[in-house]
Amino acid sequence: MKEPNPNRRLFLLGAGGHGRVVADMAEVLGWRDIAFLDGLWPKLKRSLIWPVVGTFDDLPLAEASPCHVCATMGNNRTRLAVHRKLVRTGFVAPSLIHPSAVVSPHASVGSGTVVMPNAVINAGAVIGDAVIVNTGATVDHDCQLGDGVHVSPGAHIAGEVVIGEASWIGIGAVVRETVSIGRGVTVGAGAAVIFHIADEQLVTGVPARRKTRD
Repeated sequence: MKEPNPNRRLFLLGAGGHGRVVADMAEVLGWRDIAFLDGLWPKLKRSLIWPVVGTFDDLPLAEASPCHVCATMGNNRTRLAVHRKLVRTGFVAPSLIHPSAVVSPHASVGSGTVVMPNAVINAGAVIGDAVIVNTGATVDHDCQLGDGVHVSPGAHIAGEVVIGEASWIGIGAVVRETVSIGRGVTVGAGAAVIFHIADEQLVTGVPARRKTRD
């Protein structure tokens, strides 16, 4: 897990809603020099109080001074692809954990992952890179979350669950212990997952069942 260094500048790639939440959390963690890069620049020059200083193509300029960089797109696949490119290029992508979150010292959290306020990650959990564990979400003991997963606000993952790369667990959803969820899965809001889910499925309801994507 990469430790934040508030003495360096923090570039956030993606100035949308998720990016603003990450910027707000970074301020709480002590960063004072935060800037966005976003494809809407120069039309978009500010996101709330934080400046948008260029597009993603301007990121090489960041190499001139010490900085950290975090992909803050809401789309799981996009965020993960950008994160992996950052790492290959040699940038440091820190994990950001809100002070109110509870993360066991016996859990691991990957680079570029954000853990939002009041989230809980329990002992033995392994959280991949570029993951979002959102506000009030819980990940219980010995879970394995692949890279690029998003556990939405108020979702609860019971013990020994495995979630594949870039899957999305919707707001308020629950996942029963020992269930395996494949790659690229979407679990709808409020769903209750009690069966294994294959790759690239959309599941909704209680209990969660496969639904055809539109």
